[in-house]
Amino acid sequence: MTEQALNDPAAAPAQETRAARESSPRLRFWPALAGEFMGTFILVFFGVGAVNAAVATGAQVGLWQVAVVWAFGVSLGIYTAASLSGAHINPAITAMAAVYDRFPPARVVPYWVAQTAGAACASLVLYAMFADTIVEFERQHGLLRGGPGSELSAMMFGEYFPNPAIFGTAEEAWRVISERSAFIAEMIGTAMLAFLVSAVTHPSNAARPPPAAQAVVIGVGVAAIISVLAPLTQAALNPARDFGPRLVSYFLGWDEIAIPGPRGGWLTVYIIAPTVGAIIGGGIYRALAALMPRAADKET
Repeated sequence: MTEQALNDPAAAPAQETRAARESSPRLRFWPALAGEFMGTFILVFFGVGAVNAAVATGAQVGLWQVAVVWAFGVSLGIYTAASLSGAHINPAITAMAAVYDRFPPARVVPYWVAQTAGAACASLVLYAMFADTIVEFERQHGLLRGGPGSELSAMMFGEYFPNPAIFGTAEEAWRVISERSAFIAEMIGTAMLAFLVSAVTHPSNAARPPPAAQAVVIGVGVAAIISVLAPLTQAALNPARDFGPRLVSYFLGWDEIAIPGPRGGWLTVYIIAPTVGAIIGGGIYRALAALMPRAADKET
């Protein structure tokens, strides 16, 4: 009951009715989707935007600079969505929450849709900004959009294995990493992400950072994982981050280079593998958390 209701008994019923309305699941549902949409939009705008700038203009020097911008994008996305939706901003993390944290199953698919829509809308905004630059990049490199080798420009949106910017697009580069190895890389990378997210946020961890710092720590963790995985798979770690931009690039002229891609794998490597990895990583941390002393045990 609010202070106004305590001071004015006649106002109490109205205040309580309003509080009941504001706490109803139906009213919270749409703000949660808005939070997931905007949080993922922010993540992709900065993260994929850094990839656009690095590939099309050479603005970023080295992989670590791109990874650092991703760290900021993840942190800012979490701060944007946390109070509205819990800031999953990643379908794999939503799947983990549904498996282990009693996240309502009925909200899983709507969260996935909101996350993917946010990623796609951010990609459209980025293309509006970089369209001329991308066309010039394609001209300089002799690329026909949608033709063989044009994953060198499509990689500014969707992701490919191995990283075209490092290994090129010739079939000889495909020997660097098979689809099986790419699946394992994305699965392990996302398992590590889910493990770190759980370690930073799980109530059983007495050493977890305060809520205001958790987003920063998670962002740093993402940057570290990107630094390891990006040469192999460009480090998706997030099905919405890959599929939203990939879908946009499909309709912007990359066609089969976007979906299914020159080697396929967009479904297995960039959607299924991260989802499986998050469930594995989240489960490993929760098994570890079960060994941690409870608060009551610490007091005795």
